Amino acid sequence: MRFDQHTVVLLVRPADAPELPQDALDRIQDAHLAHQAGLAEQGLVLAAGPFLDADDERLRGFVVLSVSPDEARELYANDPAVRAGRLVVQVMSWMVPEGILRFEGVPLPRSMLEAAAGD
Repeated sequence: MRFDQHTVVLLVRPADAPELPQDALDRIQDAHLAHQAGLAEQGLVLAAGPFLDADDERLRGFVVLSVSPDEARELYANDPAVRAGRLVVQVMSWMVPEGILRFEGVPLPRSMLEAAAGD
């Protein structure tokens, strides 16, 4: 059997994440979403989204990328939420049977307002 290999990033809330005012958190979240949308527009992020109802509330999101794990680490070192200490990343390779997944070119939201609009 043949396998496709993707890079996966888990976005995790660290125990020592800084407490910030809501307006600062909103700005960081919008910048984080814009960063991911930009990576998707470049074809680097294939899929991304938050976790809901996770058993471990520190797990915040999941990203599938078309780059090597080292490149993913570099890209997410520049993520505004990571730079602000609100998220840390766990990077790994993920193997699935060849052809089992297909990623469509669906744009990612660039802000919380855009995500909430549902358009």
